[in-house]
Formats: sequence, C-alpha cells, structure tokens
Amino acid sequence: MSDLRFERYYGKDLEQRLDAIARLRMTVFREWPYLYEGDEAYERRFLDIYVQSSRSFALVVLDGDRPVGVTTAMPLNDEDPEIRKPFLGAGMDPGQVFYFAESVLLPGYRGQGLYRRFFEEREAHARTFGDYDLVTFCAVQRPTDHPLRPADHQPLDPVWRHFGFEPRADLVAYFPWPDVGEAEETEKPLKFWVKSLV
Repeated sequence: MSDLRFERYYGKDLEQRLDAIARLRMTVFREWPYLYEGDEAYERRFLDIYVQSSRSFALVVLDGDRPVGVTTAMPLNDEDPEIRKPFLGAGMDPGQVFYFAESVLLPGYRGQGLYRRFFEEREAHARTFGDYDLVTFCAVQRPTDHPLRPADHQPLDPVWRHFGFEPRADLVAYFPWPDVGEAEETEKPLKFWVKSLV
C-alpha cells in the first residue's frame, strides 16, 4: 500500500485517464460475474459520459506509473437513461441520488483496503455538494448454477452491507453485453444497492 499513488480527477479532467480506465474495466470485467468480452470503441463511447458530467469523479490507483485500479462516480441524473429508469419507476427522484459506477482492481492489489477507500472517497465526493440523499451502485445478477461460476466464489453482499448499503429488489436495470467468448449480446439484470446520506 505504501508504494501506491492516488490521483483524483473531476469532470472534464477525466479525459486524461479514459484509456487507462477502459483497459482496467476490460481486464477486470472479464472475470466473474461480469464476464464482459470487452470492446475498446464501446468503452470510449461509454466513458465519455464521465467527461461530460461536471460533477463526475475518478480515483485512480497507480503502482509507479502503472494504473492498477480505479473507481468512478457521478450524479445519477448524468448517467445513462437505463440506469435512471428503475428509480423513476419506483417514484424516486434521480436528482437526489449519486451513482457509484465501477470499482476495479487488478488481482494482485486486492485485499489491501483499497476497496474500502473507493467507497469512502466516492461518498466524500458526493457529500461535498450537499444536495444528495442517497448513494447507489448496481451489481450484475447471475444464476447460482451458471457454468462459469467459480467454485470458490464468495458474494460481496456482506461487504456491501458492512459499508451501509442495502439491496433493493425493486431497483433493477437491464444492460446487454457479449459474454466472454461470445459475439452476440445478451441482456443482464443489475440490482441496485442504496445507502442514505442523511
């Protein structure tokens, strides 16, 4: 941990690190449970939303000059309409919600307290504005009998609850992407977890 460096980026400054964020996403999200095949052109288009959001935030972890992890966040209102849709459907105001997007770390850097720091830094950033009631993130849902599910997989639900988040069965978004080794996209459910800031 002592050898790692941290860089914070806000709004349009995220442009400087979009390529690194894209590479980390494509590397880590190939793992269970996302199993994301990855596409550089798609990543660039997808991540541009962070640059366009004046309140977006990224914390990049570097080992020397090498990015080894990143976490991002932005107002839910600045996110993709499909991310906002479940909240609108539940009668909630997306303008009161700050969205925690990805938290990705290369395998050798896990278990060192960085995941906790990701949550703390994003929450601190959301609180600086003083006008959000909730923070939220979503996690892909896979069948327990999925053939690619690792035998030693431990769900992160207890960790997320420890950080103060609770799952919301009524808040589910659906996103398509091709699984590893597949050419066709299939739609996946992503369940939201929420935490009150008040």
